[in-house]
Amino acid sequence: MAGERDPWLPDRLLRTERDALMPLLRGTDQYGFAARTACPGWTVRQVLAHCGAALVRIVEGRLEGAFTPEANAADVRERADWTTSQVLDELERGFTEAGPVIAASDGELDVIALGEWVHAGDVRDALGESGAYDGKGALEALTILSVVSRVRHTPRLHATLQGHGELLVLGNEVEGRPAASLAADVPTLIRLYAGRPLVRTRYELRGATESELVIYG
Repeated sequence: MAGERDPWLPDRLLRTERDALMPLLRGTDQYGFAARTACPGWTVRQVLAHCGAALVRIVEGRLEGAFTPEANAADVRERADWTTSQVLDELERGFTEAGPVIAASDGELDVIALGEWVHAGDVRDALGESGAYDGKGALEALTILSVVSRVRHTPRLHATLQGHGELLVLGNEVEGRPAASLAADVPTLIRLYAGRPLVRTRYELRGATESELVIYG
C-alpha cells in the first residue's frame, strides 16, 4: 500500500463512492438531510453541498482560492437556496467527472478525493448508517492516505489494522525517531488522520500523538 502514486486511484474511489452513496441519498428524507455531522456547524445537506462544489470546481478548473475554510463556507452559502435534488445532481456529476481531471494533475488534488470519501463517512455516521469510514472503497482510500500522509509530513507510523493482513506504512521517517505504531480498525485509523471524533473508538497508539497525524487542518 505504500508504493508510488497511482493517478487513477482517486477516480476509482470517487466512482465507487458514487455508486454506493447516491442511492442512499436519493432515498433520504429532509429530516435526514438536516442531521448534524462531525463537521462543526454543518448538516448532512451542507456537507453534501460542499462536496459537490469542491468536485465541480475541479471539473471546471476553478481552483484559484479554492478549498480554504472561507471558500468552502462560501460554496455552501451559495447553495443554500438550491433544492436538495440540485445539490445531489451536482454531487453525482462531481463524483463522475472529477476523477480524470485529478488523474491528469500532479497529485495535489488526490487529498480532495480522499476528503470526499471521508465526508461520505461523515454523512453515513450522521444518518446512523453502517460502513462509516469503511466499506467499499476502503482499500483505495488507505492507499491514497499512505501517499497523502507523506505529502502532509506526518511522522512515520506502522499501522496494524483489523481484517488487513498487510502492514500499512504511513508518513515520513524522522531522523532520530523510531516509527510510531497503531493497532486499530480501519474506521478508527481514518478518524485519526481526518481529525474526526474518536468517541467510542478503541486503539493503541505508541510513539506519536493524535494531533501529529491529522492531514486536514
